[in-house]
Amino acid sequence: MKLERRSAPVSGEPVEQPEKQESKGKKPVIVYIMILFSAAFLMMAWSFASHQRSNTEALGRLQSSVGAIQEVQALQEQIIQLQKELSEAEKQVKELQNDAEYQQSVQETRDRELEAMNLLYSLQQRYSAQNYEACREIIDRLETDSLWSALNDNQGSPDAVTSPAERYRQLKEAAEARLAEAAEQDK
Repeated sequence: MKLERRSAPVSGEPVEQPEKQESKGKKPVIVYIMILFSAAFLMMAWSFASHQRSNTEALGRLQSSVGAIQEVQALQEQIIQLQKELSEAEKQVKELQNDAEYQQSVQETRDRELEAMNLLYSLQQRYSAQNYEACREIIDRLETDSLWSALNDNQGSPDAVTSPAERYRQLKEAAEARLAEAAEQDK
């Protein structure tokens, strides 16, 4: 201030300050504004980077979720396919079991027919040999096991051949008649 007074004219006119002082007063405000803008820009950049990072993480989680869902869907499709194959296999197993049961039934029927035919042959042989007691045993076996029902009854056949069932009835009646005669003679 002392300097200002010395350089100021004595006339009493106000002394104008040089322009240098005016530019010095504006310069710190501009620097301050620049610092504020720089800080705001840095905060916006930091905010953008953090949002970008969180978006990337969320996108990664979504992609892993989508991948997991796709895997689950693929597994479900495989399960459905395997269930169809299992159902088809079960049908085949059931058909094979039915076929096996049918074959077993046919085989059992054939075995019964064969046994009945063998017994009929034995009955005929015993009757021809006049062994009526043995005939009675064979008839009892045929009746007890119901094997006589396995003998073919070709009624209505154009052939003149006597059916096994008819032959059994004839031999049974004849053998029972002979046994009855033998029982009367023993009395």
